[in-house]
Amino acid sequence: MSRLIGSDEQAVADVFQETMMAVAKSGRNLAPDTRLWAWLSRISHNQAALHWRKQYRERSVPVDETSEAGDPSDPLEMLIRWDTVQHVRSLLAEMNSDYVAVLCAKYLDGQSIQQMVESLDGTAESIKSRLARARRDFRSRYEQMTKDTVGPRRPNASTSQQKDRP
Repeated sequence: MSRLIGSDEQAVADVFQETMMAVAKSGRNLAPDTRLWAWLSRISHNQAALHWRKQYRERSVPVDETSEAGDPSDPLEMLIRWDTVQHVRSLLAEMNSDYVAVLCAKYLDGQSIQQMVESLDGTAESIKSRLARARRDFRSRYEQMTKDTVGPRRPNASTSQQKDRP
């Protein structure tokens, strides 16, 4: 859950509580042959997506999140990095839970394909295929998001120098 929400313990706790409430509410309708992990993962991803949609509507920048963004002397760089981190988390929350699992295992946990085979269901070839599809899905979502979003951009050094010349 914290991979999708971030370092804010209160937000993680709130989303976890909402997830458990959704599990309790929909548990009565659970079919006996349902895979429990996939069902719980889908509910948690849906709750994380709801959280990020709400955060996106509010568009506030918490101070504690920006402090981890690097050089504290450059507020623009901190804002750009924080915004990117939030967009990536939001995209992961909206993606298929299987894709998120392989991307997190590969890039956050640093697992090899063989380790992913052991921790996730499948063969080496199926994990490679799932990882390729997950990358493609993430890339297309990220490109769409960056095309649709106009955010703060750092001016290019060459263009700012050209403006200063007579």
